[in-house]
Amino acid sequence: MKKDIQFKTFGCRLNSYETEVMQNLSQKSADKNFTVINTCAVTNEAIRKAKQAIRKLKITNPTNKIFVTGCASQIEPKTFLDMPQVDKVFGNVEKLNPSFWKDVTDTHKSLEITNIMNERTIPNHRIQGIGSRARAYVQVQNGCDHRCTFCIIPFGRGNSRSVEIELVVQQIKGLVKRGFKEVVLTGVDITSWGTDLPGTPKLSRLIRDILKSNRTLERLRLSSIDQIELDTEFFEILANEQQVMPHFHLSLQSGDNMILKRMKRRHNRESTIEFCNKIRSIRSNVTLGADIIVGFPTETENMFENSINLVDECNLTWLHVFPFSPRTGTPAARMPQLEKKIISERAALLRKKGELQNIIHNKTLAGKKRLLLMETSGLGRTECFTKVQINDDIKSGSIVNVQIHEQHKNMDSKILNGEVVI
Repeated sequence: MKKDIQFKTFGCRLNSYETEVMQNLSQKSADKNFTVINTCAVTNEAIRKAKQAIRKLKITNPTNKIFVTGCASQIEPKTFLDMPQVDKVFGNVEKLNPSFWKDVTDTHKSLEITNIMNERTIPNHRIQGIGSRARAYVQVQNGCDHRCTFCIIPFGRGNSRSVEIELVVQQIKGLVKRGFKEVVLTGVDITSWGTDLPGTPKLSRLIRDILKSNRTLERLRLSSIDQIELDTEFFEILANEQQVMPHFHLSLQSGDNMILKRMKRRHNRESTIEFCNKIRSIRSNVTLGADIIVGFPTETENMFENSINLVDECNLTWLHVFPFSPRTGTPAARMPQLEKKIISERAALLRKKGELQNIIHNKTLAGKKRLLLMETSGLGRTECFTKVQINDDIKSGSIVNVQIHEQHKNMDSKILNGEVVI
C-alpha cells in the first residue's frame, strides 16, 4: 500500500528546513498513514492556528494518525496532547533523530519531549533545498542565548548551538557539485554562530572559510541577522567578496530606544543607523530589510513615529511588520497592553510605508542589467532579492543576465519586468 505521509509547517524558515529533514527521515517509518504538524510558538495566535489546522486535517483525512512537533509542542505539549485528534506529541530534539522515526508510530509513547536546554550539538542533516531547487539552505546554528521580553523561542529551541566549520564547508561543497548556485545560511540567531565553539569564532570566520573552500559557489546569502553581533572582518569580507549577496534582513524590532530597552534588545536606533550607513559605504548596491514589531506594550504615538522615521533614515526596502501579540509566558505579556485597534492601525501605516519603499527601490532598477537566479521558469531574483519576471522559459536554479524594464501598470508592485540579454 502506498504511504500517505503528510506534513504541514508553521512559522520560520528553519522550521521549513526541518520539515524537509523530517520528510526524509519519515521514509524509515513502517507506518503508512500519518500527518505531522510542525508548529510555531511565536504568538498565542500561532498556537490557535495550529490547533485549528489539526481539527481540519482530522476531518479531511480521518484515517491518518496526527503527530504534533515543533516549538509549540516543545513548550506546551499538554495543549496538543489533550486534543482528541492528536495521537502523539514530540519535541524539537526527537523530530530530527533518525532512530526516533523508526518507532514514530508507537502511540503507546504518546508524549516524547527531551529537555532541549540540555542539548549541546545539532544533528548533521543534509537536504537539497526547500520547495524549489533554486537555492539550497544550510543550517549553521540553532537556539538562542538572549531573552528578549516578547520572545518565547529560546524555550522551544534551547541555547545557541553551532555547526562546526568543516561540516558546513563540506555540505556546501556537496551542494555546489549538485549544481546549486546559491546557498542560504540559516538558523535561529546566525550572527551568534561560534559562541559555543572552541576559540569562540565569529560568523565572519565561517563565511570566509566557506568562500575560500567553494570558489565556484556563485551566491552566498545570510538569513535574518542581528547587526550588533557582526565584527570588523564581516565588513572586510563584504568589501572584497562579491559572492556575498548585497541584501541583508535585520532583526530590528523597533526604532525607538525606550521600546528597544523594554524589549531587552542589545542595539539602539543610533547603532542601527550607523550600521546601515557603514554597510552602504562598503557596497553601494546593498538593500536592507527589517523585522519591526508595532504596538509593543507602552508604545506611544511618538515611539511609533520613531520606527516609521527609521525606515527612511536607514532606507529600508523590505519590511516584515508584526502587530504585537502577547505570548503567554513572556515578560511582555505582563506589561500594559495597547488596544488592538491602535495596533492594527499602526501596522497598516507601517506596511503602507514598506510598500512605498519597495516601489521606490524598484524604480531605481529600471533600465539596469542584473543577474537573476531563476526560482521558476519565468520568475527570478536579483542579487538584492528583487523579483523580476521574464517571458523566457529558463530552468529553475539557472542564473541569467536581464535588462529590467519599466514596471507594467497591471503587474504586482513588488515584481519587475525584464528580458534576457547576452
